[in-house]
Amino acid sequence: MDTLTRLEATIASRKGADPDTSYVAQLHARGVPVMARKLGEEAVETVVAALSGSREELVGEAADVLFHLMVLLSGKDIALAEVLAELDRREGVSGIEEKASRGTE
Repeated sequence: MDTLTRLEATIASRKGADPDTSYVAQLHARGVPVMARKLGEEAVETVVAALSGSREELVGEAADVLFHLMVLLSGKDIALAEVLAELDRREGVSGIEEKASRGTE
């Protein structure tokens, strides 16, 4: 079992726990808007670390982004396997072509 799969299982086991003792449970109790906002905050902190922080800061912030993304996916009942399947689908396709197929800029 890889790290993200273990993290997904840990998040699933904690989302219904007591919010006073589990950060995951706190986030789930507060709802998807809070989870999404927290992911956004962590993403901004990751960008800042990439531009002006140390390697260690960027690694730590990247871990925070992955964790909060996994919590948000859990809050929306989206399995990691679905995201990985989408990445598999896109593999070998030019990023420019893939983006154009979605009709986005």
